[in-house]
Amino acid sequence: MPDNTKDGGRPGRRAPLIVAAVAIVAAIGITAAVGLGGGDDPASGGTNTPVAEVSGGSDNTKAATVLDRPFTKPDLVLTDTKGKKYDLREQTKGKPTLIYFGYTHCPDVCPLTMSNIAIARKQLPKADQDKLQVVFVTTDPERDTAAELGKWLPAAGDPSFVGLTGDFAAIQAGARSIGIGIDPPKKEKNGDVVSMHGAQVIAFSPTTDQGYVLYGEDTTADAYAKDLPKLIKGENP
Repeated sequence: MPDNTKDGGRPGRRAPLIVAAVAIVAAIGITAAVGLGGGDDPASGGTNTPVAEVSGGSDNTKAATVLDRPFTKPDLVLTDTKGKKYDLREQTKGKPTLIYFGYTHCPDVCPLTMSNIAIARKQLPKADQDKLQVVFVTTDPERDTAAELGKWLPAAGDPSFVGLTGDFAAIQAGARSIGIGIDPPKKEKNGDVVSMHGAQVIAFSPTTDQGYVLYGEDTTADAYAKDLPKLIKGENP
């Protein structure tokens, strides 16, 4: 979504996620409210390449979409909110993990997504809360420093959530590897900073470390609360 750093941001541009095999974009709510990159250039997160296959028997009443071909966890080594190196694959290995790409200046979708996951997490038994890893990777690393993420993420979501920043090109490639397009933030003529990114949450199994479940921008806290117990076990919701 275009990010207006002033009050009264304007409505965001929408771009469709291309889903191979089954055209259920509207049903699962993954028309990204914050966009999905543009054009034909794969390096910029363009949307001309199919990025996911979903089960043909998907129940449209469910928030979750189980992928026919799970994603491999992004090979990302970034910086966490304490300024320390964070190897995504190594530090979430064998743990139920939700990964989301967003930015702190996002006026709506990003904080709402973090809030919904946080509300759902608090409904879990303490042992399951401790198992669940929620990783927020910034799409706007120039503004989202480790310190900025450290202030924003506990307020928008939960103190247990991991916030990561680093090189934009590496973040963009990591996002693209799991079907999420990102455009570099840019400044418009009126001075507004525009940041476009996909709005999906990908759940990774603790048993396989594969990303096998996708959630769209409209997923509610209740929907996450219903699914998290199964995701923590590595089961299909």
